[in-house]
Amino acid sequence: MASRGCGLLRLLLGAALPLLSSAEAAAVSPERSLAWGPGLEAGLALPVRYFHLQAVSAAGHNFTRSPPGRTQFKVVIKALSPKEITRIHTPLPLDRNDGTFLMRYRMYGSVKKGLKIEILYGDKHVAQSPYILKGPVYHEYCDCPEEDPEVWQNTLSCPSQEPQITKDFLSFPTIDLQRMLKEIPSKFSQTRGAIVHYTILNNRIYRRSLGKYTDFKMFSDEMLLSLARKVHLPDVEFYLNVGDWPVEYRKVNDTPGPIPIISWCGSVDSRDIVLPTYDVTHSTLETLRGVTNDLLSIQGNTGPFWENKTEQALFRGRDSREERLYLVKLSRKNPELLDAGITGYFFFREKEKELGKVPLMGFFDFFKYKYQVNVDGTVAAYRFPYLMLGDSLVLKQDSQYYEHFYSVLKPWKHYVPVKRSLEDLLEKIKWAKENDEEAQKIAREGQLMARELLQPHRLYCYYYKVLQKYAERQASKPEIRDGMDLVPQPDDRDSVCSCHRKKPLREDL
Repeated sequence: MASRGCGLLRLLLGAALPLLSSAEAAAVSPERSLAWGPGLEAGLALPVRYFHLQAVSAAGHNFTRSPPGRTQFKVVIKALSPKEITRIHTPLPLDRNDGTFLMRYRMYGSVKKGLKIEILYGDKHVAQSPYILKGPVYHEYCDCPEEDPEVWQNTLSCPSQEPQITKDFLSFPTIDLQRMLKEIPSKFSQTRGAIVHYTILNNRIYRRSLGKYTDFKMFSDEMLLSLARKVHLPDVEFYLNVGDWPVEYRKVNDTPGPIPIISWCGSVDSRDIVLPTYDVTHSTLETLRGVTNDLLSIQGNTGPFWENKTEQALFRGRDSREERLYLVKLSRKNPELLDAGITGYFFFREKEKELGKVPLMGFFDFFKYKYQVNVDGTVAAYRFPYLMLGDSLVLKQDSQYYEHFYSVLKPWKHYVPVKRSLEDLLEKIKWAKENDEEAQKIAREGQLMARELLQPHRLYCYYYKVLQKYAERQASKPEIRDGMDLVPQPDDRDSVCSCHRKKPLREDL
């Protein structure tokens, strides 16, 4: 099936399905099972390609739990032409415990002729397997951008609108680069700034740092370079805040008014334009390589089934906000409801002796618990997207801070809201325990929405749309300013490829 998003999966899992007999439940039909997703399309380049599998019984019913026994799904991927050899990391499909599986693969080289993807259940082909991806298939480090942004966005099935982007740009019908050039360097001084000044011109990226706290530009660099390898970016000049907090708090009717600074986190009282955090983009770029917790791997490591999870709320984290210390005190008084502990002290070191310190816990182990408490750190907690991708119920503290996808999530539909003071946390945990079916439904709805919003290709869509909107509003042309350095694309052996958009493909000898 050709659908790329989680929308199809929502339809598949949302319908009321007849109960399966024991014989039907035990038998997966490879022919009736489904396969779909961006990893089955040649033109969609991502750091790690992925697609979905839905197990279907011989009677035509979708499995809503893992088929019994060890999974027999396996995938074999190789170059279509025997003359081409490339390394492709192909781990086993991730079992998402709901009858669906997530298949990932990372290419370490490109192929000119295409790929052959065989999806098997036992020794039988699944759905329309084998899938033939014709034409060139490029790996992550191949610098071969699509010249037509509309074609690229259509290939990725990018949404036509993103609510947060629309809201962020309401304050900036036009963008005055000249004013920004005068104001930002003085406003964010060399001693305390965390601002990086970028210019993208002819799909090449240039930047200079304003301030001493700009080391995290490595994360914005890597995402912009990755995006530029996939699509020709608009000529645009902007300032990116790589610090924790939003920085532009002036209102539209203030004199002077706000300036459009891009940040990784927004707040209800700031005017920053929000991009996906460096944490989710870096984990996406390093999936199946440099990280273990990423937007895909979480989905296959969600712990026991709901009824087998521990009926407590869990919190683990640093002492980066005082409410987190309050959680520990609550936990000590109500251990049957809440298991909370601080794993490291930096902001409130004087409290360590009183509250104690607990060992780090592997993130996948969080999902052994039915309920997850999400409390802000210095800003919005970066763990929130990962918690939402699990199958526990998320109890989210009310917060002034938000990330790029928060506005789509609804309290009591996708998560359970908790007052900022946490005074009602125990009440909400008790409610969840007393309303188990409703709590599970909210957890499931939140997980499905997170799967849709946080697909890796959606991050690329979001990044591009922010740059596109910004470029459309510039009142003058971007320039390479004094002090800017080129951020080069990688040129090592891992980046070698033959881009058909830059020159004709050489015929095989």
